[in-house]
Amino acid sequence: MSAVTSVPEGKPFATRSGVRKLVAAAVAAPSVHNTQPWRFCRVNDATMDLYADLERLLAVTDPLGRGLGISCGAALFNLRLAIRMTEHNPQVLPLPDPGDRPDLLATVHARPGGPPDADERLLYDMIPHRRTNRFPFDGRPLPRDVVVDLVAAAHDEGATLALVKGRTAQRVLDLVAMADSTLADDESYRAELARWTRPGTCSDGVPKDAFGPRPRHRELPMRDFDLSDARRTYDVPGETADFEADPQLATLFTRGDGPRDWLRAGQALQRVLLTATAHGVAASMFSQPLDLRPPQHRGDRAEPFGHVQMLMRFGYGPLVPRVPRRPVFEVLDRCGARHA
Repeated sequence: MSAVTSVPEGKPFATRSGVRKLVAAAVAAPSVHNTQPWRFCRVNDATMDLYADLERLLAVTDPLGRGLGISCGAALFNLRLAIRMTEHNPQVLPLPDPGDRPDLLATVHARPGGPPDADERLLYDMIPHRRTNRFPFDGRPLPRDVVVDLVAAAHDEGATLALVKGRTAQRVLDLVAMADSTLADDESYRAELARWTRPGTCSDGVPKDAFGPRPRHRELPMRDFDLSDARRTYDVPGETADFEADPQLATLFTRGDGPRDWLRAGQALQRVLLTATAHGVAASMFSQPLDLRPPQHRGDRAEPFGHVQMLMRFGYGPLVPRVPRRPVFEVLDRCGARHA
């Protein structure tokens, strides 16, 4: 893959084409159930606001907006990379107005800067190639240098990525399986999931070709996106597959556990995912235990790294299709210049 050539521009948001290009990069980020819960507002030629689209909040599985915040953080990281391609430095002010506008998650100012470095160019190049891969991996272990790069990617964004192995990995998978079973028994969860797995041509949600097969021996608690289809059972050929016997798991932590930390976690998650993509490594996420964590326990700590924000699975898997994206015009709002 060829590296993106940066072309110096004026102010990044000065033209419609510039805005479209930057926002198109941002919305290629992953989001919970592909809800794409973000909106963007051009404030002036050098400033963009990122808002949470609260109409896309998953009220059952994400009532506090943790998953929404992580999703928007991933889009924010892509926007930062895209701004760097214009030879500007993004300066991010998180939650600039938490009192009156809690849905205003970040204001991004673009300041003149130098050319992007090779790593920034490579990560930007990976944006359209990153996928969530819910299919079986071949079991090959990640080389040590790849693991080091993934850990460093999280660290660069103020988060911690820790590998989970042995008995700890099995305990984690058991927790995911129990949470997944509990969620599947909840009628309101099934109804919410069904709203985001609609058949046909849609610009959001998870299409059927991205569901992935069910693990034949239930060795991995992959989220089942097709709970409404009674015909899709563990016994139907083609609906099941053998997954890797020893999945390579990692946990993403942040020190705190509030809206700022969720934004940070999303940016770290996306840097990790793009780094994995650059190495030819596939990834999928488990969040079922986090979906079930009661609000009164959101302030607990998991020493020594802080709070778990995402459980991840890495490996080498097949190419998977791109999931749909809303067109840029749907996520752009008009707003007046409110910054000096």
